[in-house]
Amino acid sequence: MPHTTLEATSPSDARTTVAVSPHQRLRRPRRHDPVPQNDDPRSNGEPRSNEAPRPNDAARGLHGPALALILTAAFMVVLDFSIVNVALPSIQRELGFSASSVQWIVTGYAITFGGLLILGGRAADLFGRRRMFAAGLLIFTAASLAGGLAHDPVLLVSSRVVQGAGAALVAPAALSLITTGFPQGPARNRALGMYGATASIGFVAGQVLGGVLVQFTSWRAVFLVNVPVGLLAVLVTPRLLGRAREPRSERRLDLGGALLVTLSVAALVFAIAQAGTVGLAAPAPLAAIVVAIASAAGFVAVERRHPDPLVRPQLLRLPGLRKASTMNLLLGLWNAGEMIVLSLYLQQVLHYSPLVTGLVIAPQGVVGFSAGAFGARLARRIGIRRVLMLTSGIATAGFLVLTQLPVSGGYSPVLAAVMLVGFGTAGTAFGTMVTAAESVADHEQGVVGGVINTSRQVGAAIGAALLPAVAQAVHGAGPTTGAAGDRVAMLIAAAAAATATAVAWHDRQGRPKLSTRTD
Repeated sequence: MPHTTLEATSPSDARTTVAVSPHQRLRRPRRHDPVPQNDDPRSNGEPRSNEAPRPNDAARGLHGPALALILTAAFMVVLDFSIVNVALPSIQRELGFSASSVQWIVTGYAITFGGLLILGGRAADLFGRRRMFAAGLLIFTAASLAGGLAHDPVLLVSSRVVQGAGAALVAPAALSLITTGFPQGPARNRALGMYGATASIGFVAGQVLGGVLVQFTSWRAVFLVNVPVGLLAVLVTPRLLGRAREPRSERRLDLGGALLVTLSVAALVFAIAQAGTVGLAAPAPLAAIVVAIASAAGFVAVERRHPDPLVRPQLLRLPGLRKASTMNLLLGLWNAGEMIVLSLYLQQVLHYSPLVTGLVIAPQGVVGFSAGAFGARLARRIGIRRVLMLTSGIATAGFLVLTQLPVSGGYSPVLAAVMLVGFGTAGTAFGTMVTAAESVADHEQGVVGGVINTSRQVGAAIGAALLPAVAQAVHGAGPTTGAAGDRVAMLIAAAAAATATAVAWHDRQGRPKLSTRTD
């Protein structure tokens, strides 16, 4: 029998749907009528008692300076990925790193950051997003200070490991503060657009700022620059983000699942990083892959039996989160790989200085910032699915142009294609964040932030190992110029972006309709 749907507004501003038969008399809801409990399909039947504040309640505290604080933290975390790359030769000479061990400055950060993201996101959901945000900033800042003062290779690598752990608390907490602090729709999309834009320009700004600091001061400045900004952010966090309405959950953290998923992701990142230097068939990468697979299998088994799992299996089956994670992995692959290959190409083939190299790449971040800043407006016009298709398609076009990299000479018009890549990368990052956050209850937004960031970091580890290795392999295959290998690497990046376009196009999953129902 068909049912008519009546939409009522509860006192907390939550829209509820009540189905009535044609024989029932429709009347306006009265003031003392009971509010229907938990008929939000996003909750999957779970009680709402452990949720964070409703978006409409929290939104008042996340405008202006509060959002600027979150964006500053996101900028710092992303900046630290690329700013250190320029300083590696100077660090190697001063501290006596071997050619093979200096990469641990980058790998140590990547392992703990990628491995602890899901745990950090769950901790934000259970113990409070503001608390984990502030704690992560404090850890990140203290580790930056230790790294800047280090006079020993072991101490420097250890500080980078701790830095990655702090970043793993900051990133999912920052993203979930936005997704729970703004109501779903244009307001949240604008905030996510600014978040993606800030992250995009932060990655590229690291190349420029790192070149300036190393060339005019010391490699230590790439670490110490975080200290005053981080301390200021920690001090203003309670004032700008507030202390009220933090979740007070009786649930306990799934330590077994947390250990297994951290070990799995960390081992996978380690295997990929080592494969780029010693080869995939070497004992260390092979052993790490076995550990990653075994830990992942153990994690799945534990989560199925645990009464309060770290990540609910039903959450990972959501089409939006699956699509966003897949596209984010591909995005991380093309973005990290392109940055390394292009930086080496500009310095080794065109013989640019590190500073000029950063300036050549800078337009990618500037255009990427504009893509994120105006992404919400574009989404209102054409929809998120078309935004993802358009932006990943533009990134594909940019990489296809970069397959024509010149062998010599000055600045080539071909290098202007980095602007297409920047627009496509930032726009795709924005679209995946919106897609992942939709139809997920507030009390799981931290985990969603962890899953999304983890997929991108795993992709970045693959790209950072794969694309430079391909470029080097082609270059060493015969008497050819270095540009030939770089061109092939850009072709692989184009294939990754084209695959992301296909994933966006193939998504035909309809959104659940809350306003009508027919039995």
